[in-house]
Amino acid sequence: MPNIKSAIKRVDVINKKTLQNNMIKSAYKTAIKSFENSVEAEKKEDAEALFKIAVKKIDQACSKGVLKANTASRKKSSLAKKLNSVK
Repeated sequence: MPNIKSAIKRVDVINKKTLQNNMIKSAYKTAIKSFENSVEAEKKEDAEALFKIAVKKIDQACSKGVLKANTASRKKSSLAKKLNSVK
């Protein structure tokens, strides 16, 4: 545990930012899982709506720095392929 006042503040800030990042990660992972569940159930309309939500959450995570740009792009591309495979 740090003894210096500024170091104590930094620990508090890091803990707060870690919680925010975990919340963002959880939101986009949940959106992806719900999209994939609708794809497995072959519900085309639900999958299209959930695809938009998942892409939005991935973009938000990318803009906040939780995901890198190429990772976000790769995830969106993967989801688009899954959406196109639904009959």
